[in-house]
Amino acid sequence: MSKFLSRFSGFFQSKRLPGLALVALALFARLLPGPRTIDDAFITFRYARNLLAGNGFVFNPAEAVLGTTTPLYTLLMAGMGALFGGVQADFSTISLVTNAVADAVTCLLLWEIGKRLKLPHPGFLAGLLWAVAAYSVTFAIGGLETSVYVLLLTGAAWAFLAEKRKLTALFGALALLTRPDALILLGPLVLSRLIQMGLALRRKPQPSPLPTYLLEMVVFLLPVLAWYGYAWLTFGSPFPHSVTAKLVAYRLDENSALIRLIQHYATPFMHHNLVGAAVGVGLGLVFCPFLYALGARLAWKSIGWLSLPLTLYPWLYLVTFAIPNPLIFRWYLTPPLPLYFLFLLAGLEVLLERLLKTQRDGWRPRLALGLLLLLTLIPLLSEWRLKLDHGPARPAPEMAFIKLELLYRQAAELIAPQMDENTLLAAGDVGVLGYYTPARILDTVGLNSPVSTTYYPLPAEDYVINYAIPAELILNEKPDWVVILEVYGRLTLLKNPDFQSAYELVETLPTDMYGSQGMLIFKRR
Repeated sequence: MSKFLSRFSGFFQSKRLPGLALVALALFARLLPGPRTIDDAFITFRYARNLLAGNGFVFNPAEAVLGTTTPLYTLLMAGMGALFGGVQADFSTISLVTNAVADAVTCLLLWEIGKRLKLPHPGFLAGLLWAVAAYSVTFAIGGLETSVYVLLLTGAAWAFLAEKRKLTALFGALALLTRPDALILLGPLVLSRLIQMGLALRRKPQPSPLPTYLLEMVVFLLPVLAWYGYAWLTFGSPFPHSVTAKLVAYRLDENSALIRLIQHYATPFMHHNLVGAAVGVGLGLVFCPFLYALGARLAWKSIGWLSLPLTLYPWLYLVTFAIPNPLIFRWYLTPPLPLYFLFLLAGLEVLLERLLKTQRDGWRPRLALGLLLLLTLIPLLSEWRLKLDHGPARPAPEMAFIKLELLYRQAAELIAPQMDENTLLAAGDVGVLGYYTPARILDTVGLNSPVSTTYYPLPAEDYVINYAIPAELILNEKPDWVVILEVYGRLTLLKNPDFQSAYELVETLPTDMYGSQGMLIFKRR
């Protein structure tokens, strides 16, 4: 018995225990809410299902359009689906488990990055906070590629610091194939590596390191060129059509993306939930840049200019998304947060230590760490609810709302029995409807239907919110069914006499989402 107790005690004193705790917490925080799948994830699932059905990498069979920005995640879902159910696979559950594991590994990598930067406490706390952060959990349970993407970005950052060059190249290539905006981090990493190469070649070491550099390039370029070559041959362009469609279909006020990003960067730990939006943003605008600068300075003192790619990344991300002023979807706000957490926590630790005048020994360092955890973890947990007012009756972050998805699921169940693969269904949100009906989809935003983008931009007076459906698109393409939120067509379709004569309103599902007066289901007369 004493031997058993000795081993038991030794386990809890092991250095592995904190890492196991991070993994367990990350898995628990995602498996507890269960799947709450977001509409965009269903687009990926439909691509994956068509692959498994032998229809190719398409949203609509026989229509070669690259409407997804995440080819690698789509292939991953198709591969996992092939192992667990084929075309009947439960992609919501598959994505949840995949994303939970990815986030758990990200938590460990954040700790390792902290160690590399000689910031072990901020690194561990960054992993701990990432395990429960709403911007992490929401999109993991939402079925999006975000968790895998963040893992690959964090893996590239860790491998870069660990001087695992080929692994850095591999992580970078896979991240780029998961989302094209990976270039925001990869650019500084590549530049730093080129500087290293130049300095090494100037010293003319023996033997020449050039073959090693070439191998790194091959590791990066091989998967990237393989996909882009396939995409060019298959779709006519390696660039996702969805990127262009989003830029022309939505109407936004000037600098709306910048304002949204500034609000986000000012409230990373969601303290605005406790003190109010105005006060929270105001405090964040003052303290977050200051704390981040302190943390970045510590990283610089630790490893010098090699820390720059990591410290610059969150701010380069802000600038890159602010300039084109796209519609900022919630999941766009997630990728810069892990490193943002790390350097903010490092700065906050320094500030607390100076305020408490801590020494290496004694109770004050522990008090500083305790305050650091309380000041960040409690605000983050304030976003969680024991039970949301819709969806599964389980604890989940409040931002994990899927009311619109549930409404589209209801619409799909009503009309799917009247459809087959030759039916054409038009909609502005096509994920749920595309996944739960057999119809071909006319994507009125244009993500998966290039014809739609030719009808944008619309006049400003056609918009009630940031999106409106062109009446001419529906009249010219003549879909059999049209399913829209009323607000999408209030000043276009619903005021067009030709549309009213050609289509019959067969069902109105109650909702006030985005100011709509219901979800409208039309059938062609």
